[in-house]
Amino acid sequence: MAHPFRPAPDWTVSQWFNADATPPTLATLRGRVIVLSAFQMLCPACVEHSIPQIRRIRELFSPDTVAVIGLHTVFEHHDAMTPTALQAFLHEYRISIPVGVDAPDPDGRFMPQTMRRYDLQGTPSTLLIDRAGRLRRKSLGHVPDLRLGAEIMSLVAEREDADPADPAADSEATGPHCTPPS
Repeated sequence: MAHPFRPAPDWTVSQWFNADATPPTLATLRGRVIVLSAFQMLCPACVEHSIPQIRRIRELFSPDTVAVIGLHTVFEHHDAMTPTALQAFLHEYRISIPVGVDAPDPDGRFMPQTMRRYDLQGTPSTLLIDRAGRLRRKSLGHVPDLRLGAEIMSLVAEREDADPADPAADSEATGPHCTPPS
């Protein structure tokens, strides 16, 4: 039986913060559950909900089991959200997880490359990628801690070669969020 979940697309990052000499990739993180938080530093829902949540996830789960990655995906206010400003933001908010800057569209007309590849509708967006590299959740807005924690635990407990069941939670929009202009 074919898996109902698609492989997670690679992310395209122009710069990494808080990353070792070798930036994280889907390939290097294989075997771990990945929590990817797509945010913008000027998005109120990101600052109020997403940033504190990824901090809590990072504190609760071993990095050998769950990799927490930030993706700064800028689709508005480009002049204000530069890598220099992001570096100050990460310092001020004491964000120590690896954070990649989503590479902009080469033509400057569309959403950043990873945002477009994952078909993200805004920020904050939460992505869960299982240990086999399959996209298992894509959510716009805040996901309650208990629900997200339970889903992470379920993925941690799942065998890497397991055939996942129903992909019902694959995509949803909940809670406060910022969306790109139409």
